[in-house]
Amino acid sequence: METAQNSLTGRTILVTGAGYGIGRTAALTYARAGATVLLLGRTQEALNDTYDLIEAENLPQAAVLPFDLEQHDEEPFRQLAELIDENFGHLDGVLLNAGVLGQRTSLENYDWNTWQKVMQINVNGQFALMKHLLPLLRKAPADASVIFTTSSVGREGRAYWGAYSVSKFATEGLMQVMAQELENTSNIRVNCINPGGTRTSMRAAAYPAEHPSKVPEADTIMPLYLHLMSPESIGTHGQSLDAQPKK
Repeated sequence: METAQNSLTGRTILVTGAGYGIGRTAALTYARAGATVLLLGRTQEALNDTYDLIEAENLPQAAVLPFDLEQHDEEPFRQLAELIDENFGHLDGVLLNAGVLGQRTSLENYDWNTWQKVMQINVNGQFALMKHLLPLLRKAPADASVIFTTSSVGREGRAYWGAYSVSKFATEGLMQVMAQELENTSNIRVNCINPGGTRTSMRAAAYPAEHPSKVPEADTIMPLYLHLMSPESIGTHGQSLDAQPKK
């Protein structure tokens, strides 16, 4: 999948979970394609590291937005959108990459507070964020793209994946509802990416016995992330796509 160099020039794109793993790699990929990237995540130090990587390559200056999706009050989400509006005026894209794994155990043994946390970050926080960012995406000069992050366990339930699996089913549903609501009413396209097995800390936590060398690095799956964020994907809407071929 070839996407033109500088395909995101002049665009402003928000990436959640931009301090680590796939989020950091995607932020760098978008910056290299010409985008101004807004780096959102819980850990300021990690976001600063991503910012420094972008600066080191003399790419368009990024912005650091420390923000915790595990918030039960809607007001911080509204204030975040207001801050972005005041400083950037609109958004051309959002990559919803942030998420937590929770426990790998049976439902019978699942901790209530952990379940609440996973659902809050992976589902409720994503909803609240998009509720308040959609007006900024509607203001995009041309087209805009939203990418949710799904998983194979969000398409077919798998034992012992608990809240994470359920949250990804919800992510697929949220994407589909949003895609239908925006179809023929906006220039915003909405899709899901299943990154597949990727060398991240979450993967290591989920599969502690797996040797990292057997798992591809995040930069190998970036072609789909770049394609869906670029104007070349106009017309792709309401789809759940795999970043890696099925084995």
